[in-house]
Amino acid sequence: MKKYLLSAALLLMMGAGAMAQSTFGIKGGVNYSRINSDNLKSSTVNGYQAGLFARFGSGLYLQPELYVSSTGGKFQSPDGLYNGDVKFTNLNLPLLLGARFGSKNLNFRLMAGPIYTYTINKNENFSNNFVSAYRDFGDYNNSTLGFQAGGGVDIGPITADLRYEGGLTDVNKNFGQRQKLWALSVGFKFL
Repeated sequence: MKKYLLSAALLLMMGAGAMAQSTFGIKGGVNYSRINSDNLKSSTVNGYQAGLFARFGSGLYLQPELYVSSTGGKFQSPDGLYNGDVKFTNLNLPLLLGARFGSKNLNFRLMAGPIYTYTINKNENFSNNFVSAYRDFGDYNNSTLGFQAGGGVDIGPITADLRYEGGLTDVNKNFGQRQKLWALSVGFKFL
């Protein structure tokens, strides 16, 4: 029983220490996304992201985020006869583990972790012949899992990140489609 009480007290003290080293803020930015697809050429589309983040810890930290983003991709058949594009509006929930180097007012960060993405809305635009040639192409999943990895810098209350995101699950299993993107964001820390 003493081990459990000691463990619980240790966890509470660690949690209190993490809360003492907590940061909350807003962020926004741009992304460049692509959906790779079997047997089709794909190209990048520009999008946005905006939301909230928190950081718990000092040298090593945990950073959960919640933001809305716009992603997608453009497609073309190898012969150039069929084309289309799709854009998603997503709700994203990454949970990143990071390390911070430097002082409180100027530091550099490295981070990585999983991301859950839920599609709120999708907008498809395919040529008529595309749909008949590639049936079930627009059969996209509403939920996907991925990973993010990147780096950042904090200058006083301003924070900036550059990240790569890759898909761990297919957005459309029929064509082996996986989302990947680069994101650049700037944020402001309130605490």
